[in-house]
Amino acid sequence: MLTKTLENDIISIYKCMGVKSMNNVTKMFGSKVFNNFVMEERLPRDVYKAMQKAINDGKRLDLSVANVVANSMKDWAIENGATHFTHWFQPMTGITAEKHDSFITPTRDGNVIMEFSGKELVQGESDASSFPSGGLRATFEARGYTAWDPTSYAFIKENTLYIPTAFCSYGGEALDEKTPLLRSMEAISRQAVRILHLFGNEDVKTVKTTVGPEQEYFLIDKNIYDKRPDLLFTGRTLFGAKAPKGQELEDHYFGTIKTRVAEFMKEVDEELWKLGVLSKTEHNEAAPAQHELAPIFTTTNIAADHNQLAMEILQKVAQRHDLVCLLHEKPFAGVNGSGKHNNWSLSTSSGKNLLDPGETPYENAQFLLFLCAVIKAVDEYQELLRISVASAGNDHRLGANEAPPAIVSIFLGEELSEILSAIEKDAEYDSKEKVQMKIGVHVIPRFPKDTTDRNRTSPFAFTGNKFEFRMLGSTASIAEANVVINTAVAESLRQYADELEGAQDFENALNKLIKRTIKDHKRIIFNGNGYDDLWVKEAERRGLANLRTTPESLPHLLDEKSIKLFSEHKVYSEIELRSRLDIMTENYCKIVNIEALTMIDMAEKDIMPAVSKFIGQTAQNASSIKNFIKDADCIYENETVKKASSLLSSVYETVNTLKKDLENVPSEDKSKEAFYYKDVIIDDMKKLRESVDELELICDRKSWPYPGYGEILFSVK
Repeated sequence: MLTKTLENDIISIYKCMGVKSMNNVTKMFGSKVFNNFVMEERLPRDVYKAMQKAINDGKRLDLSVANVVANSMKDWAIENGATHFTHWFQPMTGITAEKHDSFITPTRDGNVIMEFSGKELVQGESDASSFPSGGLRATFEARGYTAWDPTSYAFIKENTLYIPTAFCSYGGEALDEKTPLLRSMEAISRQAVRILHLFGNEDVKTVKTTVGPEQEYFLIDKNIYDKRPDLLFTGRTLFGAKAPKGQELEDHYFGTIKTRVAEFMKEVDEELWKLGVLSKTEHNEAAPAQHELAPIFTTTNIAADHNQLAMEILQKVAQRHDLVCLLHEKPFAGVNGSGKHNNWSLSTSSGKNLLDPGETPYENAQFLLFLCAVIKAVDEYQELLRISVASAGNDHRLGANEAPPAIVSIFLGEELSEILSAIEKDAEYDSKEKVQMKIGVHVIPRFPKDTTDRNRTSPFAFTGNKFEFRMLGSTASIAEANVVINTAVAESLRQYADELEGAQDFENALNKLIKRTIKDHKRIIFNGNGYDDLWVKEAERRGLANLRTTPESLPHLLDEKSIKLFSEHKVYSEIELRSRLDIMTENYCKIVNIEALTMIDMAEKDIMPAVSKFIGQTAQNASSIKNFIKDADCIYENETVKKASSLLSSVYETVNTLKKDLENVPSEDKSKEAFYYKDVIIDDMKKLRESVDELELICDRKSWPYPGYGEILFSVK
């Protein structure tokens, strides 16, 4: 059932739509979801209780129970227009996958009936050879299984019942994003419960991580998009000179939403709400044509499902409005790229937020211990956190003064930092009452000032009762980052529980443990400006990792401590880690290769012929002018021809260099191949872009073969 707070949030959302009563809200929200309301209404009482045990306590369902659930789910789906069902899963492609089967079963008399069994609900079979497996599966080893995740509600989209599932190989290895995520959630719950029982919270059976992922994206006109091969093939512009106006005036951020965009956002909200996705906040972002969508927190695996749905619906709804939604981390040079802020917290089965410091955090030992567990985890596994957000697209964004740097650090704010410092030094802490904000306008009521500011340059910032991991790129699945956070914190809690469970004097041991953690891991805490070059030097002095690119970070996935962490908590086996390293490395190489080939194609097929024609026409113009004016200097024409010709020659030479370098890509070792793309191919691509972008500034608009940045970024009126 919905909590009262969540119910009020939903009511406020629907009031904005003109919906007056809660009855209308409950009819509309989650109307396409087989949720608690539907299950309680349709399932026998004992079956409903078994489902609640599975959802809340992670208890396994018997097949007999699954059969009843499947039949009820099928009837409900058919009543809502569904004719097919699919096991919906998240392979290592970055997007979701689905195979649709109808409910139709033939009868002996030549007719059909609509059937759906518990076996079909619980388990499906899919060809595992065609998905990325990093060598776990060969082409002739095709069998793979999808397994129902009962903690994430089934839903109807279009005419199909979608069943959220995990995806594994014939040998049981994880081939998807969800399986490791569920494993990591079990790991952190197991260790957190041990800690809570030590504090006397014996009633707590499970602890769940919760996430609210903010999603940034760009909206551009579809007619403009269709004229850009780079956007079509890669999701970002590989060429493009800076427009006269970008985000310099800061007039787009939180600005008035354009009518066309508002209509798009309204439809997105409605589609998401029907699917039970609590879309809450939407606004213009910093760059022209950039926007953001943010949901209310929910359990992590459900949040991962919902974020995948959100990305899909953003793109589908955009098409219905003759728009294109760009989710690439850096679709345009010179303006902000798009990220996905992962707001992470821990809650007990009774609903208590374990990262809520309360009114007196200095005296809240339980909060301080969980806070220390996170600090320790981030410090010890900073390389894994960097890997969890590593991609070719995100490399363009991290450290670009629009996103956190590639150096992982934690922001705690003034109050918590002072508390930890006082504990480390055995000093008294003078707690501060909340100051009332005074802004000099009497008509505006006073309100309490937060005890800490926000730090938008920090990769991992504490924001009141949660941590905001800001390094994720906009296309990323949130599963990977949360697997790392969950497992790393689980390891901190495991070590704490092992130590405290054997202590004769619990309070004394607890105080020593908190103090030791602060002393050993305070290097990861940084409350300053992450964009400052001085921080890079300071981070190096502290011994923090600065893994600037994907090829630099990925090898750390097989560090001894990484393998030990994941294998001991049964989140990844060593073979699964090796497969993921292969998949991520190969994906990086493929993306850069596609981008390089696209640049060559655009340069040879469109840009060079267009510039050559422009040069010829300009030279002809100069000749025509001299026929009329004998002593005309034709300075503009002559200088333009000279400069454009020089740049065109540079483009031609760089294209040929890029082609030759692509022929020499080393293929015997994936790591060497990735570094070759980073050091050689990307360098060639940068040189090619510099010359082309300079040519775009010289050529007139009619001569240039593609819409420019000004036309693209301001295409939505």
